[in-house]
Amino acid sequence: MAAGKEIRGKIKSFENTKKITKAMEMVSVAKMRKAQDRMRAARPYAEKIRSLAANLSTATPEYKHPFMVKNESAKTAGMILVTTDKGLCGGLNTNVLRAVTNKFKELEAAGQKIEAVAIGNKGYGFLNRIGARVVSHATQLGDKPTLEKLIGPVKVLLDAYAEGKLSAVYLSYTKFINTIKQEPVVVQLLPLSAESLAADKNADGQTHGWDYIYEPDAATVIDELLLRYTEALVFQALAENMASEHSARMVAMKAATDNAGNLIGELKLIYNRTRQAAITKELSEIVAGAAAV
Repeated sequence: MAAGKEIRGKIKSFENTKKITKAMEMVSVAKMRKAQDRMRAARPYAEKIRSLAANLSTATPEYKHPFMVKNESAKTAGMILVTTDKGLCGGLNTNVLRAVTNKFKELEAAGQKIEAVAIGNKGYGFLNRIGARVVSHATQLGDKPTLEKLIGPVKVLLDAYAEGKLSAVYLSYTKFINTIKQEPVVVQLLPLSAESLAADKNADGQTHGWDYIYEPDAATVIDELLLRYTEALVFQALAENMASEHSARMVAMKAATDNAGNLIGELKLIYNRTRQAAITKELSEIVAGAAAV
């Protein structure tokens, strides 16, 4: 019964694995709901600050913030890569890293060097493996990330763009569509496009004519607001990525639990067949021995 003993050991091992994956699935369900709530709560803020920035930039056409000016002479591009700190979430990180790799090849073909900021352990490890220049990183942000932990690492690229050292800054993350579907995206963060800062229109399709009183002056207010707007975009990307992470992990762990259950069923069937064959063989030997006597 050596084979039967080995099969029993495998069944026990798969049962333990199934308990772990089931527990991880339940944890991901609880975390996923909270992450989705945070993501949805961040969307109205991001939209409101976008609207304010658009209206201010339209109301003050004589002043152009550095974030809205193209640095065509710069030969370096920036990339903010948002990934997870932990694995076991299916192909979530693999998909976004593949999209970033394609973007890197596109930028290098255009003669651009790359400076990167990594948010999350998986992206940080990936950038180090491919030899990319990582100027700053933020890891272990936890389940409740705060904007204060992001401002420092992200500000390195924002300041470099404002000084004219970068031609563009891109933001890569996994966008949350629904519990089953998450989409990797690479979007241009800077320079801010005219479409992203399109002013609000009324029911007749006409742009609102806003008039503001600035304190202390228009340039100071717009500088501060556009910086906050850019930071809000990065925070929203992190919230989207976190909701995608827990959704993908829940789906992956459910699939692992189901697969473990199927393997346990197959192994039990094999074990029963092996055991029945051993019993039949022993009975045959006993009957043959009795007949010989």
